Amino acid sequence: MAIGKRQLTYFEGEWHEGNTPIIGAADHAAWQGTVVFDGARFFEGVTPDLDHHAARVVNSAATMGMDAPVDGDTIAGLIRDGIKKMATQEALYLRPMMWSREASPALLDADPSSTAFAICLETLPMPEPSEMPLTVSPFRRPRQDTALTEAKAACLYPNNARIMTEARKRGFKNALSMDLDDNVAETASTNVFMVRDGVVMTPAHNGTFLNGITRRRTIALLRADGFKVEEATLAVADFRDADEIFLTGNASKITPVTQLDARSFDANPVAQRARELYWDFAHSKYESMPL
Repeated sequence: MAIGKRQLTYFEGEWHEGNTPIIGAADHAAWQGTVVFDGARFFEGVTPDLDHHAARVVNSAATMGMDAPVDGDTIAGLIRDGIKKMATQEALYLRPMMWSREASPALLDADPSSTAFAICLETLPMPEPSEMPLTVSPFRRPRQDTALTEAKAACLYPNNARIMTEARKRGFKNALSMDLDDNVAETASTNVFMVRDGVVMTPAHNGTFLNGITRRRTIALLRADGFKVEEATLAVADFRDADEIFLTGNASKITPVTQLDARSFDANPVAQRARELYWDFAHSKYESMPL
């Protein structure tokens, strides 16, 4: 599926224009779902935290039992080369991917040495904050003892998709999803923050959702700016009592929430400040930094 109008794909040592076929019908990934990926961004001439995103796809592959054929530094370097080849100032979505081609003798698990690798760069505008109505999903997030939640694995995303689909059928753009213990985990596609009495809070990372790179960057930036930021066990009721809610993720970075079910949020000063801090960071020190 192409998400942008133009793609540039790195596969088997070469760059190819367009939505290049990369997975065969008999590849283990095609019928057993052994695919991992990551997403970074190029916008306004910068690639914030690219090195962290490149390293994470390598870690995701290891979590899924695959041997990565390249390391994070190589991936980041190839992505920078691809951006130059695209020769555009349009915002890009930067997606390195790994998948298994062969199965083990048991067929279910992957042959680690058969791991394939590709990068897809696609044009994708960086959205400006707009209406973002949120609801609460009836669907839950798996724990690490029920799914490979430590990896950014494609097999986890059908559950995310049904969270999003159900929310949109009810007129919302996204939804809070809970873990199996009734704690808010994240939304269908982002990590989530709330503000109450000047304190910024976000669900404690308990293994049921990815500890997002943009999430961690936002926590670090807000703390450096003097905000008290707590990672805590949070229920839906906490978000209903919040003064403000905002989302973090690679595709849009920081997005203020304008509504939670019937309640509207007219002002989002902390989210706006977080966006300012993130953009300042991206344009000044955008290579690998401690998180």
